[in-house]
Amino acid sequence: MTQNILAAPAQKGLVKRALWRLGATHFINDLMTTGIVPALLPLYKQAFHLTYTQSGIILLMSSLVSSVMQPVFGTFTDHHPKPWLLPLGTLVTGLGLALTGIVPNYALLLLAIALSGLGSGLFHPEASRGAHLAAGKAKGTAQAIFQVGGNLGQAFGPLMLPAFLLATGIHGILWFALIGALGALLMVQIVPWYKEKITAGLKKKTAKSGQKHLPGIICLTVVVVMRSWTQIGIAGFLPFFYLSQNLSLKVGDVLTFLFLLAGAIGTFIGGRLADSIDYKWLLLASMALTIPFAWLLPHVHGIWAVIVLFVFGFLILSSFAVTVVYGQSMLPNNIGLASGLMIGFGVGAGGIGAALMGWLSDHFGVRFVFDLFVILPFIGTLFTLLIPSERQLRQNQ
Repeated sequence: MTQNILAAPAQKGLVKRALWRLGATHFINDLMTTGIVPALLPLYKQAFHLTYTQSGIILLMSSLVSSVMQPVFGTFTDHHPKPWLLPLGTLVTGLGLALTGIVPNYALLLLAIALSGLGSGLFHPEASRGAHLAAGKAKGTAQAIFQVGGNLGQAFGPLMLPAFLLATGIHGILWFALIGALGALLMVQIVPWYKEKITAGLKKKTAKSGQKHLPGIICLTVVVVMRSWTQIGIAGFLPFFYLSQNLSLKVGDVLTFLFLLAGAIGTFIGGRLADSIDYKWLLLASMALTIPFAWLLPHVHGIWAVIVLFVFGFLILSSFAVTVVYGQSMLPNNIGLASGLMIGFGVGAGGIGAALMGWLSDHFGVRFVFDLFVILPFIGTLFTLLIPSERQLRQNQ
């Protein structure tokens, strides 16, 4: 039964070539932001002699700038689509990150990180709209392909540190300017297709596809924020947690990779299931089933820690593509804004959470923060119960 569900979503009109390019560039973009930046925190901390709080502020700056820009640019491009933001955003993301390898002080480090976040904010709304345009009837599958690229970028980010940055030092980050340029090249190749789809959509523009559901989108945004606090908190502070357990930084980065890789797998499977199962129940299962694994994580060791971490990552991010499609269904005439809220605002809120967790770690220890993670998916579960189901949304249209 499960096999049929995973294989059966309607794929009429799915433009796979554009989707894979969007997914590949999403991989590159998120590798350079939510992927590598949390993994770089110990390197930045050592190079600039930072506290945990200052380290958390780095994540806050990256994600907050990106989160503010995504809904803003999403709202603007809902009325005035800008295909050229696809290559420009990725290029700016890489340039900002590369500059962190040569800046002389903490203030300029934050400025370079903000530039990288700005590039990510430019890229995401248009890219998510591109995935929507390429989806045909398979909305969940299309978002799964697009979002799993970003999740894989987050997963592989920590591996970049032991792969070459520890050997080259902080100046090795300069190479990311070339990686950003590669992403821009991939996006330049689909700009003509994107313009054609936008032009065709404007010519065919008729009745709107549905009505806004503002209470639902507010509750869904709260759920996304709780999920983001959990995800970014784990990704940013797991290396510190294992360092406090007398394990090496390399071990912490590999375990972070495992957590985020499991999330990428969960994103893909959850997105595929969204074409067959009501969004609400997928989201509720994702949040509720995460709770016991969040509680277990700081209390298990060895192979059990690996298993719990993998299942935790799979469950918490299995709703990633689902929430994007869910949000777009509640704001059917504002796809860019919905994407900005679901992807951007949630990530930005995660950065605020990271700064708070840095402060708590300075005052109470990293272990205390990990004991708090169980509360976040519990709150997400409660707010999920308040969101209208997919069937209710269709009835209100």
